[in-house]
Amino acid sequence: MVPSMTEPGPASASLILLGAILSLSILADAVASRTRLPRISLLVLVGLGVAVVQQWWLAQPDARPLDGLGEPLIQVALVMVAFLLGGELTAERLRTTGPLILIVSLSVIVVGALAVGAGLLALGFPLAVAVSLAAISVATDPAAVQETIHAGGDTRLRARVLLGIVAIDDGWGILVFGLAMAALGWALSGDGQLALLEAAWELGGALALGALVGLPAAWLTGRLAPGEPTRVEAIALILLLAGLSSWLGVSSLLAAMVTGALVANLSRHHTRSFNEIEHIEWPFLVFFFVLSGASVDLLHLDESLGLILAYVLLRLAGRLLGGLLGVRLARVRQAELPRDIGLALTPQAGVAMGMALLAAEHFPAHGTALLSAVVTSTLVFETIGPMLVRRVLR
Repeated sequence: MVPSMTEPGPASASLILLGAILSLSILADAVASRTRLPRISLLVLVGLGVAVVQQWWLAQPDARPLDGLGEPLIQVALVMVAFLLGGELTAERLRTTGPLILIVSLSVIVVGALAVGAGLLALGFPLAVAVSLAAISVATDPAAVQETIHAGGDTRLRARVLLGIVAIDDGWGILVFGLAMAALGWALSGDGQLALLEAAWELGGALALGALVGLPAAWLTGRLAPGEPTRVEAIALILLLAGLSSWLGVSSLLAAMVTGALVANLSRHHTRSFNEIEHIEWPFLVFFFVLSGASVDLLHLDESLGLILAYVLLRLAGRLLGGLLGVRLARVRQAELPRDIGLALTPQAGVAMGMALLAAEHFPAHGTALLSAVVTSTLVFETIGPMLVRRVLR
């Protein structure tokens, strides 16, 4: 006798959806390998497809894919990214990057953030939206820039400068975002003293947690033979950072970046923790990109079109002007750089969307606008970004 079919329970539905998302990611990889479409954009489009089914077809505008499982998956993916970014901030790398890269990088960051923040405020958008997007605009997608440069085989100074900038750019972005969230919490709170204490805890607590996890990890990890023990160590670090930062109410991105930097600088005996995380990172990023796309409120997307257009144009203008200033300052050192080098730093992906999700949690009243602006602009920047990189290199 064939058992009667019933609707799947929450656990079964979540497992089926996880499997379907990973299966679609394989299809996205196949499409990306045969076209010039970035796979991150394809995964975000898959998420938007999920949103279309839930919000329009099933008429469930408030439903969230995977229910309570989505938030931990996103948190783990963000912590992995921040930990790997921290691993790039070694003393040796910062010495070899040199002042030229720091000059251009800081010029693009400062001018770009000011252009986005001041521009949005001048257009009448709320302070929380303007400052959040200004901080988010700092982040760059290093993978898109690196892949485009390596595909062209360019080894000139401009290519080396771009590679050096994107290696540290998201680290700057996390610092700027943490400071911006703390400053906004203080500025928008009625109780300034309490808000200042909360901001100090969010930043100072993140530094303390990163040191508390990172210092013993730098000595303990990698002592066993390579393989599964090291993989377990790496996963343990990520889960501890994600769980403790959420419990303590501190910045998970900053805590993970501090831990990664400590392990990279103090752990002279191995680099395997970073390698193991890189091996397991992609499935979590798949869930992250798809769930980010699925989080967009399509029913109110038209209300955010003005913000989306303003953010895209202001970020492009800020990158261009920041690059112009950086090249002008660097020319004192006789650096042969193109004046539009800032446009090569246009691609934006995972870290920016992670910041948008965190900003939406901080300011739920503006969450829909922030997520819509960043997720939609990510599709634009990931599509035109590689073309702008090739233009600058050419």
